[in-house]
This record gives sequence, structure tokens and C-alpha cells, in this order.
Amino acid sequence: MTLPRQRGLTEQAADAAIDTACRLLRLPSIRNEFSDIADRAMKDQMTYRGFLAELLMTECDDRSRRRSERRIKAAGFPREKSLRAFDFDANPNIDGATIHTLASCEWIKKSQPLCLIGDSGTGKSHMLIALGTEAAMKGYRVRYTLATKLVNELVEAADEKQLNKTIARYGRVDLLCIDELGYMELDRHGAELLFQVLTEREEKNSVAIASNESFGGWTKTFTDPRLCAAIVDRLTFNGTIIETGTDSYRLASTRARAEEPAKAS
Repeated sequence: MTLPRQRGLTEQAADAAIDTACRLLRLPSIRNEFSDIADRAMKDQMTYRGFLAELLMTECDDRSRRRSERRIKAAGFPREKSLRAFDFDANPNIDGATIHTLASCEWIKKSQPLCLIGDSGTGKSHMLIALGTEAAMKGYRVRYTLATKLVNELVEAADEKQLNKTIARYGRVDLLCIDELGYMELDRHGAELLFQVLTEREEKNSVAIASNESFGGWTKTFTDPRLCAAIVDRLTFNGTIIETGTDSYRLASTRARAEEPAKAS
């Protein structure tokens, strides 16, 4: 389709032409924002080049935002969590500087693992999801799953002769976040399948896990000592280990909120 070219368009005709051109070129942000940007450009006495740059950057910024939203959705996080929403004062075991260094995602670029170890309510899952979200926003492909869900999926895939395909799918993402590792005992077959996923990713793509058990207690989850040792080795080699402690972050936050009205009165 060729748009008719005319000189001396009225404002209404120009708006209609811009709208049609943006639809053809798939520039939804410019189509939605050009009128406001044009008004602002006139008020601020922008040059033609400045006005064009403003339009194009609006489209680029919006496309980047939409891509981030798609990556976050594809990751399968069960809920929204951010680093900004975490109260580091409520759990001094988690060093804010370390977490914000991890948020740069250099460890993912280097294909290194991350382990978050601590009792229930200490902020492990919050950190896991928040750091995974940061990675997705920075352009990395991320996948979140519960340990038991992953193992069940692998068992079903093995039964349906789709194991290699499933392992390859989990191997392709830049960051695999495995939550609640250590909550339930895995039989040898399930543990071996999980080991295959970790082996597929070893030193090629990052794995981040959250567990309520210290490494010494993982023999309750992985009952074969040699297999347990191999899994711990793959999840810790050149990695970062953060111990979130034993005091519930959620309980501390709840108490703090409950004390605020009392202080105000």
C-alpha cells in the first residue's frame, strides 16, 4: 500500500496520515504518543531532529518494556516480587550490597550458580523471584519452577519418550530458578532426572535455587550420597551461596506493620 503524498495537509489530515503510517509500519507507541510529543516539541521549541529523536526513542523504550514484560511472563513466576520491595533491615543476614551486585546479572553472563539457603519465611523465594525478574528485564531468558514440579515433569517426559526434548528445553534458558528444593524427598529416579538437567546446564547456563535445608541435610532429599554430592557440586562450583538465616522475614515484617499504629497513637 502506498500512501498519497500531499503538501500543505491540514492538521486533521496530517494526524490521519500519521495514524495510517504508524499502523502500516507497526509503530503503536508513536501512533499513541505523537500528538502529545508534537505539542511538547512546539512548546519547548525543539528542532526537527530533536522531535524525530523523541518520537523514535518513545517507540524504542516502549518496545523494550514490552519485551521485558513478555520475558517476565514467560518465566512463569507465581507472583510479583522486586528487590525494591524487600526490607533488608528486617533480615540483616541478607546483605543488600551483595544482592544488588547480583542484580547486575554478571553471574548469569558467566553461567555461575546461586544458592539461597535458609528457613521458611526468611526471604529466599522473594530473592529468587526478584533476581529472576531483574534478569528477565535485562534481556535474559528465565524459567521459574518448583523442584517437585520439575521432577514430576521430567518423570512424565521420560514415560512419554520426551525426556531429551524436555531436558533440552530447560537447558536453553539463560537462568533456571528452582524453588523449594529440599522440601520433599525424591526417589532415586527423580533425583537422577534432576541431575541430568543440572548436568545439561553445567558451566553453560546459570541455575539459582532456594532451599530450606543446609547442604548437609540434602541427603534427606537425595538419598543416594554420591548423587547428592554430585548435585551439590554442580550447584556450588564457582557460585554464590547466601544463607538467609532462621528468623522469619515475613513474621518480622508483620510485627513491624502491627507496631506502626501503636507508635502513631
